[in-house]
Amino acid sequence: MRKPIYLFIALMFVITISKAQTTAMNFIKKDCNGTMHNLFADLDAGNAVLIHFFMPNCGSCPPPAQKIQKMANNMMGKYPGKIKAYAIPYNNSTTCSYASTWVSSNGLSLYTALDSGAAQVSYYGGFGMPTVVMLGGTDHKVLFSTLSFSTSDTTIMRNALNTFFSTSVINDVKNIVSTFNVFPNPANEKITITIDLKQSSTLMIDIIDIAGKQVALVMNEKQTGILTKEFNISALPSGNYLVRLQVNGKSVTQKLDIVR
Repeated sequence: MRKPIYLFIALMFVITISKAQTTAMNFIKKDCNGTMHNLFADLDAGNAVLIHFFMPNCGSCPPPAQKIQKMANNMMGKYPGKIKAYAIPYNNSTTCSYASTWVSSNGLSLYTALDSGAAQVSYYGGFGMPTVVMLGGTDHKVLFSTLSFSTSDTTIMRNALNTFFSTSVINDVKNIVSTFNVFPNPANEKITITIDLKQSSTLMIDIIDIAGKQVALVMNEKQTGILTKEFNISALPSGNYLVRLQVNGKSVTQKLDIVR
């Protein structure tokens, strides 16, 4: 009697593994506050994206989301504004009102609430308690996924984020930009930004805070060749920031620590 049971379990395991995806499934939709989001646009901008699929009235679903949020917030001390997160119900019948309440009542300020996650849950292998995926890169890669979250997964996710961000600094615009440096770093009063362009391009350089909000615009103009730009940061408080370079719809960043 045991043999058929073991065979069934093994079969289900194979089916689950066969459904595992290596690339993301896109969505273009409004969140529960009416703001439009495009997953692939998030990834093409060099961000990592966390998606937490939850079941309504599931007592075991909020704690993993809270642990992942704590890990992600710590990581954004190193990579300000580079991690986004979405909370999506596993089905299409749960309302946006419920999803928004689920996010706010569980203290999940990192997460943006969406509705109707059934197609994505199926794509990523089915519903777990909960289903969690982490995505990154212009190749829309699945960096991590699980249908059975455990506390140790936050360490795996953190390591995957470190690897992702350390290898994706310049890759997305390597056909246009040879080098992109910010010094000194940490900095106090001024920074110098150096960029070596392979071709004439319109550059937008700004500084963003840990939440991804622009706090200073450095320049927005067409350049060619080697650019050296000095910028005064004395008006910015101490903290962790990113200097962001945007060119041809792509962006790359360099971490900036302001210390006084």
